[in-house]
Amino acid sequence: MQFNRVVIKVGSALVSPDAQGCSGKYILAIARFITQCQEAGKEVILVSSGSVAAGRGLIAHGSPNPSIPTKQAMAAVGQMKMMANWQRFFDVPCSQLLITHGDLKDRQRYISIRNTLRILLENGVIPIVNENDTVATEELKVGDNDNLAALVAVVSEADSLFILSDVDGVFEEDPRINPQAKLIPEIAKIDESIYAMAGATNNHIATGGMKTKIQAADKAVENGIETYILNGSRGEVFEQILRGENPGTHFVAKESATRARKHWLKHTLKSNGTVLLDAGAVSALKNKGASLLPSGVTDTTGDFKVGDCVDIYDAKGGQYIAKGISQYNVRDLKRIKGSKSDEISALLGCCPSKVVIHRDDMVML
Repeated sequence: MQFNRVVIKVGSALVSPDAQGCSGKYILAIARFITQCQEAGKEVILVSSGSVAAGRGLIAHGSPNPSIPTKQAMAAVGQMKMMANWQRFFDVPCSQLLITHGDLKDRQRYISIRNTLRILLENGVIPIVNENDTVATEELKVGDNDNLAALVAVVSEADSLFILSDVDGVFEEDPRINPQAKLIPEIAKIDESIYAMAGATNNHIATGGMKTKIQAADKAVENGIETYILNGSRGEVFEQILRGENPGTHFVAKESATRARKHWLKHTLKSNGTVLLDAGAVSALKNKGASLLPSGVTDTTGDFKVGDCVDIYDAKGGQYIAKGISQYNVRDLKRIKGSKSDEISALLGCCPSKVVIHRDDMVML
């Protein structure tokens, strides 16, 4: 098991085992594992459930199945407790990102989330992501943090996704019914037979079950992300991971994350404009794998927005050299073209990004 940037999803059963507030019973071992990963030079993004469970005992409800507004109030107070509980186990700073499915559908907000995650990781901060339950509606709601974690893995360009819960992985039969059921260590293809093995959750504070975990794995492997379902309640699981062993169920990615993303950029995204570069910028992109800075832009055409794909040309020779996702719309890019990154704020009144196209959002042709 090899990974460099991993999204770790932690379920409510681990954050709040008794469904009445936060506990360190299981997350202490998880936090220690994350620290060991960071010490080994790996990047970790945490997707944590548990805000509703953490606030459950603080909001009067009088029902085992509270209403949605009551759950949203529980999440509002519980999110604070959950974040404080995580931070106490780390010596490095943590950050909070609350997002909805609507944020991930909107291209500009999608880019903002990715840029934020990128900068947090560059500064050694642990991003802790949760769904924004206090504002999410049924239309926007991801519905479970398993699928949210898969989407975060795609946004952050992670190479691996670890889904931690209180089960060992996918079994050939329901182990609650048949204790002799065998764990499946590797799944190369997710089809109807795999979904048929999934049972519903028996945890009343959790929104997902094995089915949502398999759905999340399906999303992730399609984008080149190796995915594992692991038992986060067993401390020895993390020791096995650090030894390179697979202690759960591994869903095999169809291709590498980098290759999948480059293929998506090259063949799937439609370009809405063009950007012309001077010789220096062309050389930096071709020979140094650099990001595109505004100083290298000589002109631009089309009608593109932030997050749209653009074609990149050598202004002098007219050669089509690359394709990428722009951090600027066409109007603002025309205003900052040829300028240094430090001059952007003076020209626009703010600096959304020091680069026009990040090297990770570009494919050379």
